[in-house]
Amino acid sequence: MKKTWKSIMMKSTVLAVSSLMIFSCAQNSDKTNDSDTSDTSEVPSNILLQTWNGPYGGVPAFDKMKLEDLTPAVEKAMELKLAEIDKITANPDAPTFENTILAYDIAGAEMNRIYAYYGIWSSNRSSSEFREIQQVLSPKFAEFSTKITQNKALFQRIKTVYDASQENALDTQEQRTVNLIYESFAMSGANLDAEKKKRYAEISTELSTLYTTFGNNVLHDEENYVTFLNKDQLGGLSEGYIKSAAKMAEDKGKKGMYAVTNTRSSMDPFLTFSTERGIREQVWKNYYSRGDNGDEYDNNQIIQQILKLRKEKTALLGHKNFAEWRLQNRMAKNPEGAMDLMMKVWPAAIGRVKEEVADMQTVADENGDNITIEPWDYRFYAEKVRKKKYDLNSEEVKQYLQLDKLTPALFFTAKELFNFDFKPVEEGSVPVFHEDVKVWEVTDATTGKIVGLWYLDPYAREGKRSGAWATTYRDYTSYDGEKIVLASNNSNFVKPAPGEPVLISWDDAETFFHEFGHALHFLSAKVKYPTLQGGVRDYTEFQSQLLERWLSTDKVINQFLVHAETGEPMPAELIAKVKNASTFNQGFATTEYLASALMDMKLHLADPENLDVDAFEKETLAELNMPKELVMRHRTPHFGHVFSGEGYATGYYGYLWADVLTSDAAEAFAEAPDGFYDKALADKLVKYLFAPRNAIDPAEAYRLFRGRDAKIDAIMRDRGFPIPQ
Repeated sequence: MKKTWKSIMMKSTVLAVSSLMIFSCAQNSDKTNDSDTSDTSEVPSNILLQTWNGPYGGVPAFDKMKLEDLTPAVEKAMELKLAEIDKITANPDAPTFENTILAYDIAGAEMNRIYAYYGIWSSNRSSSEFREIQQVLSPKFAEFSTKITQNKALFQRIKTVYDASQENALDTQEQRTVNLIYESFAMSGANLDAEKKKRYAEISTELSTLYTTFGNNVLHDEENYVTFLNKDQLGGLSEGYIKSAAKMAEDKGKKGMYAVTNTRSSMDPFLTFSTERGIREQVWKNYYSRGDNGDEYDNNQIIQQILKLRKEKTALLGHKNFAEWRLQNRMAKNPEGAMDLMMKVWPAAIGRVKEEVADMQTVADENGDNITIEPWDYRFYAEKVRKKKYDLNSEEVKQYLQLDKLTPALFFTAKELFNFDFKPVEEGSVPVFHEDVKVWEVTDATTGKIVGLWYLDPYAREGKRSGAWATTYRDYTSYDGEKIVLASNNSNFVKPAPGEPVLISWDDAETFFHEFGHALHFLSAKVKYPTLQGGVRDYTEFQSQLLERWLSTDKVINQFLVHAETGEPMPAELIAKVKNASTFNQGFATTEYLASALMDMKLHLADPENLDVDAFEKETLAELNMPKELVMRHRTPHFGHVFSGEGYATGYYGYLWADVLTSDAAEAFAEAPDGFYDKALADKLVKYLFAPRNAIDPAEAYRLFRGRDAKIDAIMRDRGFPIPQ
């Protein structure tokens, strides 16, 4: 079955939380490195600063982390890293790769440890107490980062090495590291005069506070808008959903009732199966109004402020708008390149929506429902059309998608493609931050050498942000010996009642494979320096999107997709139905995603002065002929990818760009002698597309794998859309 936009857009970046972007060092927002380069003896009692001890080259002390330690640890870590920067700039020797570039790249071991703990509090274990601390720390992180990127003496040393390397190139990974670090400093204002640097720093601090407020406002609305049901309001819902909803209600002090929480994992199945149309409307409005309720948690004014500050900041750097600045080092190169791709797909997507709505209206009319399809009806009637057209029932498919069977399916895929073995660690031997988290040891199946650890935090809970994401606590580098990778996947599956299996949708199963793709990208890395662990935003989703394709391979289906009650494998006729329906509902899935991506770009190309965000959203969608029967996947007031940090700002199109690569690469596997398990092609996949991370230019890496650039034709075939001429 082909991947749907519905599934992939749950996925986030490799960082655990977008607000972390604002305090990561400019050269590499994804770097984690536990090499000690400074003395922490002054603060031995603060666990957040201490070197990681224990097995596997040391692991985070998640079981000992205390919130009261966070602020003093952050302040000390900043002090220590700035002292390391001062050592670099005070070095009387001429700047070299070793004494300047490498010294800078590995500085701040304590800060890197802080990132791991901070990410857990912000993403997995948030609380009102943490959010208060976060609000105070966010501007401090921004100021700290600016002190480094605007350090004139440091940049001069970096520039000296960079200039020399343009005439006498270093080895490949050294040169790439120099280029990336120099570029990131230049993009962060290092070449500005003193007055402009001052204003740039002020803007960065202001933005950091706004990003934190934006994200916390969305989290507030997710936690505080809950729909409680009575027994007579459960029509259409599965037994598993009902049991989970009962448990969630009891956890919230409403025993005997059933809770639909304001998260996608709870909302989506309710809108798909509930026969209570009025309650579907309420649940839909709760979800799509996050950050847009006209109260103290409303995000519209914050968005306008963010857009103004971003435009001013990039104007200081000589750019017309934020999009032009941001995309200069992406695969798209400029806003025009990104818009061109999106607008090639958009007409086909909305054209398909019209067909889908017509099919749904026919079913509603045949049933005598006497309604006109509204956004809260789309999922419900799409499911009926799926059954009518393809004789495919999503609930029937879910019986074969058990979380505890899909996890070994991930491991099987990793063994076939990457030669990795996964073995659960002994309980208690590796500290975890919640009892739900499980840990596996990852080894090279041939040599038995330990590659890393894989942490899995699968269930939704209060204080955990919605969606699914991957992150690392420590990345692979080899400049001073090989590091054992610590990678993590995080999901929001609804925790079942005791003794019940976790049954998930096909889309959620693809998401599970997708996020595991990020983990494999971390675990298979073979780069020398921390900066090379970073990535180009419109490329880094490609590898994980590609891994989704293995879910629908015969080897995975036949071994791991077994019925929750009978244990029988998914029957051939049901598999055929799933594959036959692979392009079903692509109008909805592509349009809801692409509307968000287009809105992201258009907001950043617009004049933000006096911008009415709500009005702009409505007017832009009208100009695009957005179908009235659905909305953007992420409406602007809760578009966290774009407004709780800068990671995806003007970069949300990147999922589409990456999926052009995905579809093209998938066709290479489909054409290979042994298909998706072709060893020679799998070796090329790992060698050129996974192991290098950002050590090779993405376009060149793809050409090394495919022998040519990717073509748009494959993605259009995947979706059943006409290929643009």
